[in-house]
Amino acid sequence: MLSLDKIYHAAYVLKGVARKTDLIAAPQLVPGVEDLWLKTENLQVTGSFKLRGAYYKISQLPQEALDKGVIACSAGNHAQGVALAATHMGAKSIVCMPDGAPIMKVENTRRLGAEVRLVRGSYDDAHDEAVRLQEETGATFIHPYDDEDVIAGQGTIGLEIMDTLDDVDAVIVPIGGGGLISGVSCAVKSLKPDCKVYGVQAAGASAMADAFHAGKWAASDTAVTFADGIAVKTPGDVTFEMIQKYVDDIVTVTDDEIAAAILNLMERQKLVSEGAGAAPVAAAMFHKLPLEGKRVVCVVSGGNIDVNILSRVINRGLAMSGRKATLAIKLTDKPGQLEQVSGIIAALGANVVSVDYDLSDPDLPISACTLRVGMETRDQAQIDAIRCELTKQGFAIVG
Repeated sequence: MLSLDKIYHAAYVLKGVARKTDLIAAPQLVPGVEDLWLKTENLQVTGSFKLRGAYYKISQLPQEALDKGVIACSAGNHAQGVALAATHMGAKSIVCMPDGAPIMKVENTRRLGAEVRLVRGSYDDAHDEAVRLQEETGATFIHPYDDEDVIAGQGTIGLEIMDTLDDVDAVIVPIGGGGLISGVSCAVKSLKPDCKVYGVQAAGASAMADAFHAGKWAASDTAVTFADGIAVKTPGDVTFEMIQKYVDDIVTVTDDEIAAAILNLMERQKLVSEGAGAAPVAAAMFHKLPLEGKRVVCVVSGGNIDVNILSRVINRGLAMSGRKATLAIKLTDKPGQLEQVSGIIAALGANVVSVDYDLSDPDLPISACTLRVGMETRDQAQIDAIRCELTKQGFAIVG
């Protein structure tokens, strides 16, 4: 089992390579959790914590292994860490990535010096191809999470948290395969055993959460989430053992909750986070954990979100937080109806941004239609007030 000494050694090796990222206060981010802090690994070199573990692992290889090169599989963040580390040490690197990986992560990996091979399917398919290539070439496989050296590198985040902030009560960490939380929890629990360490997974990729609560390692058949950094079907063997030893609980959050957390981080903290990085904040925002009155650190593990999906994520976040809504209202198609509806919405302080008449529903009378009104709103309470007033004025809301 990993020792604290090894994590300290990793911290020594990573000096001048990995940035000691800021731990910033976020007292307004989550109502009810005023003493909240963010460990900003989204501002790390390569935009993710993964550099730490990849660099430390490759730094420990003998020269003859470096001469044969390294191989890795990744959804994107580990890929960039491996590419940077291998190039820095003069080794050739091949990285297998799922073909659905964000374009930005693929191009950044190439820019950092790796040969990228896109594999059809999920992260696990990329893993299988990387293993095949390793057997074929004799290069060293750099596992993204189930490796003690990689875990030690990730554990340096835990050291930095405990060295920087006194009296931490809880640390919340995203989980994919489990390497990050294994290292962080080992460091945190070794230095302060009574500090809680919580893990967060996407509800659509909850293999480690399911295994943790069942008390028995098991893989999942699916990993469906836009948070590609934690979309893992097969938890690690080493990481599962460490999580059972050190982690207090694991919870899940939906993609909509993650989207709301990304939006919240952007608006309130001016931080761009990818889905995996925002998962701990989502767990705090949606009251998945007992955090009230505690000093809490959320590890924002990465910021490499593809700009092509960012607008969709923002729209989902707006809807989830009650900032954007669409009402469907059944109307008799006659003059003045739209004016009356928009007048009620305006009187209650919301803004109409789209209007659509649907005359095609065969279940409606010929003289009726469905009016869909898109609105910008303050919160869910304002949406509820608008619905209530429309109903009071005799309108039939059907969606």
